Amino acid sequence: MGIGSEEAIRQLRALMDHVEEQLKCTFQNVHQGYLTETLERFLKAREWNITKAHKMLVDCLNWRVDNEIDMMLTKPIVPVDVYRAIRDSQLIGLSGYSREGLPVFAIGVGLSTFDKASVNYYVQSHIQINEYRDRIVLPSASKKYGRPITTCVKVLDMTGLKLSALSQIKLLTIISTIDDLNYPEKTNTYFIVNVPYIFSSCWKVVKPLLQERTRKKIQVLSGSGRDELLKIMDYSSLPHFCKREGSGSNRHSSNGAENCYSLDHPFHQQLYNHIKQQAVQESSRPIKQGSVHVSLPESAAEGNDIVKTIELELHKYGNGNGNGNGNGLSNSLGSLKI
Repeated sequence: MGIGSEEAIRQLRALMDHVEEQLKCTFQNVHQGYLTETLERFLKAREWNITKAHKMLVDCLNWRVDNEIDMMLTKPIVPVDVYRAIRDSQLIGLSGYSREGLPVFAIGVGLSTFDKASVNYYVQSHIQINEYRDRIVLPSASKKYGRPITTCVKVLDMTGLKLSALSQIKLLTIISTIDDLNYPEKTNTYFIVNVPYIFSSCWKVVKPLLQERTRKKIQVLSGSGRDELLKIMDYSSLPHFCKREGSGSNRHSSNGAENCYSLDHPFHQQLYNHIKQQAVQESSRPIKQGSVHVSLPESAAEGNDIVKTIELELHKYGNGNGNGNGNGLSNSLGSLKI
């Protein structure tokens, strides 16, 4: 971190000292004691422009207060069958940790369908995983490794990627924009594996639309990516779809403890039990069923450009080759912002 960076962080910190008390309280849940690293993330997201970073951070804190984000880990998705359906159609899980201590999140881009619940449920689930990552997983990793760990690694599995998922673009851009505005710079590296031809072709036109700092984080690996990923993590931390060449992803695994997407996986069991316990501690009233409604942002300009490009490319391939019946390239948009 250079002198200019240190000065920018100092100035932003001074500005944050003057925000109202309610925002300071939710800011505690954002930085978890790692104030410098948090200020640096927001500055990076606004190209080190202090004024813009300050506005972004204050807007984020107001969003958290207005939507009771600090309470999101006290609002379980019940009954459990609804949550299981979400886990079967919004494929994400924690497979382990890199050798540097960064959590490794696996995301089944190609096989996620987002068709088992309402948009509000999927947004609620996504924010809960974000909050659990930032308030439980990362602080625990920081304590274990004796240094600040405030980012993660993501492995995106493109198995099953097909042309016909334009209907999912709206949801994925909502999730993407929530992360852009409120959880910036949380991913250290994106590894993309099991890449089909359709992704390779569209990637050539989408890549230039991404900001440079995002492009630098993305590595498209050959096959399942196993050999490359073993350079930064142990075999036990590999996502299940990377453990052997040609294995691909699988939404329904016979062993839920190995399938990091499954509700039966230890990560999701711990997450779900944590939320239920917090709900009981917070209120003596019966747990309310139904999704949590969060104000949904307008798509960011970059996201809109990417969406338009993806739509054009998918239509181009669809007109030439016919549409598939599965999920689509549009899912990758949201995955690159989680």
